[in-house]
Amino acid sequence: MIPFPNIDPNIIELGPFKLRWYGLMYVLGFVSAYFLIGVQKGARRLGLQGKTFQDLIFYMAIGLVAGARLGYVLFYQFGNLGYYIKHPIEIIAVWHGGMSFHGGFIGVVVAAMVFCRVHKLPFLQVADAVIVTAPVGLFFGRLGNFINGELYGRPATVPWAMVFPASPGVPRHPSQLYEAGLEGLVLFLVLWFLKDRIQKPGAMVAIFLFGYGVMRFILEFFREPDAQIGLLMDFFSMGQFLCLAMIVAAVILYLLLPSENNPGEK
Repeated sequence: MIPFPNIDPNIIELGPFKLRWYGLMYVLGFVSAYFLIGVQKGARRLGLQGKTFQDLIFYMAIGLVAGARLGYVLFYQFGNLGYYIKHPIEIIAVWHGGMSFHGGFIGVVVAAMVFCRVHKLPFLQVADAVIVTAPVGLFFGRLGNFINGELYGRPATVPWAMVFPASPGVPRHPSQLYEAGLEGLVLFLVLWFLKDRIQKPGAMVAIFLFGYGVMRFILEFFREPDAQIGLLMDFFSMGQFLCLAMIVAAVILYLLLPSENNPGEK
């Protein structure tokens, strides 16, 4: 068993002001996306530079935070919707914790569609340039979960099991690190390797959906199910059902994509 490092979630605390590791991870994710999108040849061909590029990052940030919070409320707090209806401010209370990747993904997609419509850019090509950077954000996000000691794994007997402060006395899988490695680093390397080798517009989006869906589905077997939901059908977690939807969507999307990039399209 490996001791949990028990890092203070707050980097700096000055009166009411708190700089938390989890918030910093969001910033690192967006900074990384800004750099990684900007260095892509395809992004430059689309004109994703200067103010247009900054607008894209702004749209994505709003879509991610809003979608992640709404997704958490709808997907993981469905049984408590009455509470949120009576206390609507809690729907946007991101400072209380509770963010959903699947909701955040939907939020970013909607934001990117609005951005492309405003700037008259092809959505699939923009989405391909953006999506290859998503695993880096996932990597930092899962590290933030680990530092917070949240979203930990199921009870385990492996030598690297850890006892998290929120679950004293029970060694568990550090599933946040599993996710950071597989959904973060590995998926990023795969997408980055393929981005200039597959010219089909939207292919990177489909590959991301499929790769993340499969990886997250597998890793959910090591992650403790959400207490308010538990296991559905006594076997699958909510995350796994959402991942199955992603996998199906990935296959359908790939089959419906245009066969090749149009050289004349901006």
